[in-house]
Order: sequence, then structure tokens, then C-alpha cells
Amino acid sequence: MGLVSLLGLAAPSLASVSEDEAARLDQDLTPVGAERAGNGSGTIPAWDGGLAEPPATYREGEIEADPFPDDKPLFVITAENAALYGDKLTAGHRKLLEQYGPEYVMPVYQTRRTAAYPERIYERLRDNARHAELLDNGNGVRSTIATSPFPIPQSGLEVIWNHILRFRGEEVSFRSAFATPTVDGSFNPVLTEYDYYFAYSEPGVSLSDIDNKIFYLKTRIMSPSSLAGTLNLVHETLDQVRSPRLAWRYQSGERRLRRSPNLAYTTDLPNSSSLRTVDQKDMYNGAPNQYDWRLKGKREIYVPYNAYRLHQPSASADDIIQPRHINQQLTRYELHRVWVVEATLRTGLDHVYHRRVFYIDEDSWQILTTEEYDSDGNLWRVSEAHNISYYTVPVFWTTLELTYDLKSERYYVDGLDDGQKPYDFEPGFRGNEFSASAVRRSARR
Repeated sequence: MGLVSLLGLAAPSLASVSEDEAARLDQDLTPVGAERAGNGSGTIPAWDGGLAEPPATYREGEIEADPFPDDKPLFVITAENAALYGDKLTAGHRKLLEQYGPEYVMPVYQTRRTAAYPERIYERLRDNARHAELLDNGNGVRSTIATSPFPIPQSGLEVIWNHILRFRGEEVSFRSAFATPTVDGSFNPVLTEYDYYFAYSEPGVSLSDIDNKIFYLKTRIMSPSSLAGTLNLVHETLDQVRSPRLAWRYQSGERRLRRSPNLAYTTDLPNSSSLRTVDQKDMYNGAPNQYDWRLKGKREIYVPYNAYRLHQPSASADDIIQPRHINQQLTRYELHRVWVVEATLRTGLDHVYHRRVFYIDEDSWQILTTEEYDSDGNLWRVSEAHNISYYTVPVFWTTLELTYDLKSERYYVDGLDDGQKPYDFEPGFRGNEFSASAVRRSARR
């Protein structure tokens, strides 16, 4: 933890790490940059490669089976016993237990370090450690590709870029629903089809090949009928200050594909009932230029992890959604080491969140939970990412995302699969399918 403290206080750096430091990725650190060893008490095990192969119970073409079906909670954290675990709880989880107890609980399971990636991604991480650099303004990176650029981070900004550019496959297509339940738990799910093409992760691609575009996204709303046929197209850029993201929206009633201005930062996420901002999608996205980022080191805390029960077809939206919060009996929390990053709004800039705290998994660079504070310094919202290892790739990614609004006692939930088809990580997209003209033609058919 002495090294962690030093890193936490280090000033932002524009340089890659030394050869000796990079060599640690094959020694005491994993290729992703996590500590290979477990903790001193044995409650966090050593990393053994993660869940790199499907379990015996998995059948090709099916939704990922739970690789740990016999696991039972070690204990359950409640509002009544939360003080016993206070040093391993975030401020956000302590608040949720206090405000939503006794119904809101946190079942804690055995820690399983399942995050794993293809070998070529590990090779890229080793190369990134030696060559990746922040742009002078911190709004992008240079000399890196495919995955997280800074496996041995020296600043909060580098950690956030690790999340933004983490490997999520090369392309993926899936369907899931999101909802914004009322206080009494009633909801109308919005079923959406998602197509991602991660240009920066394609084998053999260089930064010069992608022209500042890191991924492309198409979404199509399937239901309810009042929204069906609505399409969104996003061209996500690397340096969004130099070249802002491009976004278009097609609404069936208008039959026109229109540019979507201001689809960034503090703008309300479409159809989110103003419970989430655009930059909270994927827990955090977009240009980081509105905040000062401070790396506060590492902590061992209870975080959502290996959420296979939420991912199973048997977990319907009706099973998951409850008044004020989701069905916590379906959740799984584990003790993991996380990087802690605090973001403070820069003077003179405008955002509904004046301070944000991020807890980022050391094994995957996935943001697992966050806290969002208002202009008066009050904790306003708490967000969670419930993740699994999609072991057929393999890749560690969300299956369900949440934002709890503590003021209205409502929440936004995304990732309600309801028995939809499995994620397809080999849909065979072509880059020209994500042009505005191609989407316009497909919308009119």
C-alpha cells in the first residue's frame, strides 16, 4: 500500500512508464496492472488468469451460465450491521443502507477474480505501458490502441482513460431494456437493440487509421409502440474537445435523421426521466475536460461483481424491479481492490454534478460504483455497474447499470434482458453500416 499511496499523490504525467516499471506486468502485476497477489488476510485471492474459458455447464449459443451456482452469501450487510463493515463500504452504499433499509441489503459472497481478456489484449497492454501518453490537454491519448492505455497509472486522469478505452470486444450486438420506475415500483420498459463497432480494438488498427473515431453505436427502440422505430447513431471521438462526438436521431413520426446537438456532459440521457446524464452512460464517458481528477489510491471495498443471477433469463424485469431499489436478493457483492478517483468541477464550468467519486476495478478498469454530489456538497445520486465475465470472448463488462436518485427515491436501470438472445460478439459488422446515410436508408425501410 506504500506504492499505492505514492501513486495517489503523484501529479499527472504525460509520459509512459520506464522499461523497468513496464516489466512489472509480467512479475508482481497482472497484464492489466492489478496486483497479482491476494491480500494479507486471504479475503482477496491471488489472480490466476480469471475466467478465460467457459465453464462446463455452458452451451454454445446460450446466455452465459452462472459459473458459481453453488455459492452462498458469506454474510449480508444491512442497515443494522453496516457499522461493522464501514471501512469497506463506500459513502454511497452506506447512504443506501441507511435510507432504504431494512429492505435494502448487500449480500456478500466469496471473492472471485474472474476478469480475463484475450492474449492479444495483454500484449497491447504491455506495449501501451511503454508508449502511451496523454495529449497535452489530457483530452485524449497518443501512441496507444485496442485497450486501456495506462496499466500502471500515475494520475486520476490516466485511470479514467483506462475505463473509457478498456477492451469491450471488437463488435457486439444485443437487446436489452431500460426503465425508470416510479416510487411505487410501476414501470414501462423500453426495449432497445444495440450495435457497437469498437474501431480502436480491431486487430492491426493504428490510431491514424481511425481518424479520432474510437467506436460507433447504433440503437433502435423496439418497444413501446410510442417510441418504436426511434434510432440513434453515435460516432464516438477520442479527443472530444478538438472534435466533439457526432450524434444523429431518427424518430419515426418525423421520418428524418437529424443531428443531435449537445449529446454530452450534463445533458439528460434520452428517455431517462431526468434521472441520469449523458456522461453517466457506461458509468462515465466522453471528454474529461470539465473536471479536475485526483487519484486517491486504492481501497478494499465491497462492490457489485459476478452478477450472473441478474444476467440469467429467469431474472425478468418484474423480478428485478421493486419500489425505490432493485431486488437486492439477486445481487452479488464481493471484496475487491479498487482505484479511487475524485473529480471536482472546474471553476467557471457548468454541470449538475459538482463532485464525483469513482471506484474502478483493478482487474478490468471497469467503473463499479460512483457517487454524484450536488452544488451544495450533498450526496445526490449513487450508481452501480453489475458485471460479469462474458467468458466466450473473454471480456469483463456490465450486464446491468443503475443510478439511484436519493432525493426523488427513484432510479434508472438499464440491462433488463428478460430472456433476450445472448450478446453476439461476432455480428460481422462493416464500418460503412454506421454512416449517417446507411442508417437513414435502413430507417426508411
